Amino acid sequence: MTKPSLSELLHAAVTAVGGTERPGQVTMAESVAEAIDDGSHLLVQAGTGTGKSLGYLVPALAHGERVVVATATLALQRQLVERDLPRTVDALHPLLRRRPEFAMLKGRSNYLCLHRLHEGMPQDEEDGLFDQFEAAAPTSKLGQDLLRLRDWSDETETGDRDDLTPGVSDRAWAQVSVSSRECLGATKCAYGAECFAEAARERAKLAEVVVTNHALLAIDAIEGAPVLPQHEVLIVDEAHELVSRVTGVATGELTPGQVNRAVRRAAKLVNEKAADQLQTAAEGFERLMELALPGRLEEIPEDLGYALMTLRDAARTVISAIGATRDKSVQDEDAVRKQALASVETVHDVAERVLNGSEWDVVWYERHDRFGASLRVAPMSVSGLLREKLFADRAVVLTSATLKLGGDFNGVGASLGLGPEGVEGEDLPQWKGVDVGSPFDYRKQGILYVAKHLARPARDGERGDMLDELTELIQAAGGRTLGLFSSMRAAQLAAEELRSRIPEYPILLQGEETLGELIKNFAADPRTCLFGTLSLWQGVDVPGPSCQLVVMDKIPFPRPDDPLMSARQKAVEDAGGNGFMAVAATHAALLMAQGAGRLVRASGDRGVVAVLDQRLATARYGSYLKASLPDFWYTTDRDQVRRSLAAIDAAAKQTEAAEAQ
Repeated sequence: MTKPSLSELLHAAVTAVGGTERPGQVTMAESVAEAIDDGSHLLVQAGTGTGKSLGYLVPALAHGERVVVATATLALQRQLVERDLPRTVDALHPLLRRRPEFAMLKGRSNYLCLHRLHEGMPQDEEDGLFDQFEAAAPTSKLGQDLLRLRDWSDETETGDRDDLTPGVSDRAWAQVSVSSRECLGATKCAYGAECFAEAARERAKLAEVVVTNHALLAIDAIEGAPVLPQHEVLIVDEAHELVSRVTGVATGELTPGQVNRAVRRAAKLVNEKAADQLQTAAEGFERLMELALPGRLEEIPEDLGYALMTLRDAARTVISAIGATRDKSVQDEDAVRKQALASVETVHDVAERVLNGSEWDVVWYERHDRFGASLRVAPMSVSGLLREKLFADRAVVLTSATLKLGGDFNGVGASLGLGPEGVEGEDLPQWKGVDVGSPFDYRKQGILYVAKHLARPARDGERGDMLDELTELIQAAGGRTLGLFSSMRAAQLAAEELRSRIPEYPILLQGEETLGELIKNFAADPRTCLFGTLSLWQGVDVPGPSCQLVVMDKIPFPRPDDPLMSARQKAVEDAGGNGFMAVAATHAALLMAQGAGRLVRASGDRGVVAVLDQRLATARYGSYLKASLPDFWYTTDRDQVRRSLAAIDAAAKQTEAAEAQ
């Protein structure tokens, strides 16, 4: 039997999912197949509606090598495992004459721990284990969640938290799950043979396609101990999020609460001298943190250095003491010991890292209204780590709707540790970028409007003219507005003001309900507006008449006092580069491209992206930012935009009336 062509396979898969083959999807599939065959690296920008998951799944399945697909969001992981992969495998089976297996793999804390469920969880204040089921009142929300989890444990095949519907609180889940550091290990655990996390790993070892998340991919790269099975091809979807997720995994944190928890967990397992030493060090650290002012620490102050040294040394003593003592009076001692070790080792490792003072790390104080002060340390850049760990010994495909910023892939490429496209270099992985476009006609479907007449926004200043403009735009659009704000404070002020100005248009505000509930309510009523910040710039998929106006209050540059961003910017400048363009403008371009992408989600969508910041039209960097957005028809004419919005609103109302009859 002759080997089926890629076009035959793609056609079969697209038909199976009820889709339509698109030129961009074909181009993507061909490019991915070429990269896999050559063992090379590829960045693919695939606009909304391209069908990019089939664009990489079909050539990956056709090749027959093991593939890891890493995504940023739970929604896409579920779509791949529950919809795209089953249908694609079924469709390709007759042509490939084999049925590739696929599996989902997540971090250990995402799976129910049977040991903790049945034996209880180590308790900070007492010897032995704490029976959470007895302690939580059965009528309380926590008690009800725990009882549901116990019942679910007898029914579930995966133990995966995301398979539990409806979900439970983080507090409840924390009592029936463990981190990888707290885990006893399958050979030492009485429930090792039934362990859900171990079963997921075994399924992944046998699967041809393993779907995971960016965080586990980062852990696999950073910690050296492999958690993902060996694979020949890596596909990173939602790749615009990768650097942020890897940075998050590589960031260490110390808080007084965390240190005190480590003290309590270790106290019953070590001798009095070691426990007192750690307690004293914790008290000194807590006193210092009460006085700490938020901001970057370019050098470690003497008092902090002393407190961290004392903490590190005390933690090291406790770690040795925990390893040297056994106490049979402690119920399920191994579990108690493992949890205590995990807490104390984290304290030791972060203190040691800050004290080492690497030039590649950024250290800062942070203060949160709810959680208090924390000391954080993060890598200045993860590009070197990604270059070394991600692109060695396998073909890598990275894809997203927003990878091409300012007209090329080099900005995103640099953040991933890649040199300029096409540049040869001994240590630089070779790669190419492909923009397969979008099936949407952006110039006919959308308008990019810049409110050039507004005053230049000042940091945290009152913007009465912006609120006037926003009010008029919403009225012209008949509601139907997604408001993307550069800060939560700005979103709250705008919602409060406009609720009193235009009460006929309901305004939903991020934080007042769950994100899922907000988006559901926004989609259900076209007159409704939804205001919010960061997660709305990327997490809203509402095709149709409910979202016909997307407003950005201002260009979303990082705050000047953001310790990590400002440190990265300074590092670029010290190396002779343009720090503002490399860091701040790239950050803003990525967010704006994601935000503008909320407008056109289907072929029938029409609307306006309104940027209420004159700098997009007047500043030198404005052209770079505009070149990062979809190719909408561009204008600064406010009257024309109001007429267009009114016409779009009228057409939508006409359609709604016809559908209601």
